[in-house]
Amino acid sequence: MSFSEVREYQYGDDIRAIDWNVTARFNTPYIKIFEEERELTVMLIIDVSQSSFFGTVNQMKNELITELAAVLSFSAVNNNDKVGLIMFSDKVNKFIPPKKGKSHILRIIRELLDAENISGQGTDIGEALSYFTNMMKKKSITFLISDFIDENNYADSLKIAAKKHDLVGIHISDPREKSLPDVGLINALDAETGSKIWLNTSSKKIRDDYSEQYSSSHKTCKETFKRSGADLLELSTDVAYIKALMGFFKRRGSR
Repeated sequence: MSFSEVREYQYGDDIRAIDWNVTARFNTPYIKIFEEERELTVMLIIDVSQSSFFGTVNQMKNELITELAAVLSFSAVNNNDKVGLIMFSDKVNKFIPPKKGKSHILRIIRELLDAENISGQGTDIGEALSYFTNMMKKKSITFLISDFIDENNYADSLKIAAKKHDLVGIHISDPREKSLPDVGLINALDAETGSKIWLNTSSKKIRDDYSEQYSSSHKTCKETFKRSGADLLELSTDVAYIKALMGFFKRRGSR
C-alpha cells in the first residue's frame, strides 16, 4: 500500500488513519488515504552457458531466449513495471537492477545479444537462484529461462526462490537434443565442459542411450519444478512460441 492523499474525516472512517499533523494544522480531523501499489518488478534470470548457443532447426536456443526476454520486457514496460536481469552460466555473469523505461529494456537486449562473450563453461542454476534470492528482497514476477542442462542439484534453491517470488521456469530445447540421427561416426563436443568424444551414431544402443539420458534429465527438471510449486513452460526451437506463451498466461490468469 502506498500513500495517496489526505481528506477530512468522515463518519465511519478508521480513527487509526487520522493524520495528527494535518489535523493539528487545520484544527479539524483529517485521515490518510492509501492505495494498493500496482507497480510490479519483473526479473529475468537467463542461462547464457555455452549449451544455449546451439540450434539445428529455425534458430539457436540463445536467439529464442533473447526473443522471449524482449517480449516479456516490453510487456512489462507497457504496464509501467520495472525489469531486471541476471545472466548466469557456472556463476553469475551480470546483474542489472530493475528499472523502468524503453532505453533500459534495450540495454538488457544488447547485453543478451552479446552474452556469448561473457559466458563461462558449465551451468549452476542453484548459484544463480541463491544470488537472486539474496539480492531481491521485494517480491517479483520472475522468469528463469534455461535449457536446464545442469548436473548440480538446484531443487532447494528453486524451492526457496519460488516461496518468496512468483517464479516461472521456461525450458528451452532443440529437437536434436532429444534424439541422434544415424549419420555414422561423428566427433561430438560437449559445450559445457569443452571435452570431445567420438560417437558411432549408427549404433542403435548409443542412440537409445542418448535419448534416454535426455528423457531422464527432462523428467527430473519437471519433477523439481512441481515439488517447488513453481510453474514450468516448455518451448522448442522448432515450434513458434507465441501460441504456447499466450496459452500459458491465459491458463495462469484463469486460476
